[in-house]
Amino acid sequence: MSSVISVVLPIFGLILVGWLTRRIGVLGPAATGELNRFVVYLALPALLFDLVATAHWAEIWHPGFLAAFGVGAAAVYGATVAWRLATGRHLADAAIDGLNAAYPNTGYIGFPLVLAALGPGALVTALLATIITGCALFALAIVLIEIGLQAETNPRRMAGKVALTLARNPLLLAPILGALYAATGVGLAPPVQTFLKLLGGSASPCALVALGLFLAEKRATAAAQTGAVAALVGLKLFVQPGLTWFLAAVVLNQPPLLVHCAVLLAALPTGTGAFMLAEFYRREADLTARVMLISTIASVATISAYLALVG
Repeated sequence: MSSVISVVLPIFGLILVGWLTRRIGVLGPAATGELNRFVVYLALPALLFDLVATAHWAEIWHPGFLAAFGVGAAAVYGATVAWRLATGRHLADAAIDGLNAAYPNTGYIGFPLVLAALGPGALVTALLATIITGCALFALAIVLIEIGLQAETNPRRMAGKVALTLARNPLLLAPILGALYAATGVGLAPPVQTFLKLLGGSASPCALVALGLFLAEKRATAAAQTGAVAALVGLKLFVQPGLTWFLAAVVLNQPPLLVHCAVLLAALPTGTGAFMLAEFYRREADLTARVMLISTIASVATISAYLALVG
């Protein structure tokens, strides 16, 4: 319990900093959007490029873990998008709701939590989970959002517009460029590594402060969203880890350590990536902020219960 709290409390501290600075007027109403744009265009691309460009694939190749965690996340994401579309939601909103239900906070909470709970040998799984969520799932959400926002009815023209928009998106370009650079076999120069670490390291605190700034804004709360928030939090904290456990332990018969890693990472609360996209595209930001906050609070209990269950 103490290890979970020690990881989660700093997260809340950064959110609280953003909330307080907005409420007392230190930062103005434009701060949320500008800080989020910094994360989307600079900090997070640097983090993704560094993550992919420096990965040693031969040492971290765990296909069973990748299949269990990846299929579990994709299944929950796809089911959530289909459900939200069936209720009349716009495709762009449904795509973000999918992230709310299936995008665990592997990058910001996953690494320290896995280290504290399972030891240094489990850190490679946090890296794999971060690549899956930060690259693959993130890219899928961006594609669906861009498709949903295009008003062009001609399929060929719409595809061209979406492709052009995606080609300019730094969150997709960064991991692709990182993979291409990694394929050259040339290591990053020390000054470049330092630059990427400094810039990429600011993604987490800035995103959390931006979330606090957003939560501090006074707005009318839609009562109709309460049920959706509860459902999305339930999908994130119970359905995704449950499905991931079934895939890892029953279907793929993975070693116990990899099973626990997959379940623990899938059980993490909704990550800041969902809020970044929601705020960047001006879609579902209020609902996403509430899902992030509630899932983070509730995850202290759910993750602690799982750790106690597995010893």
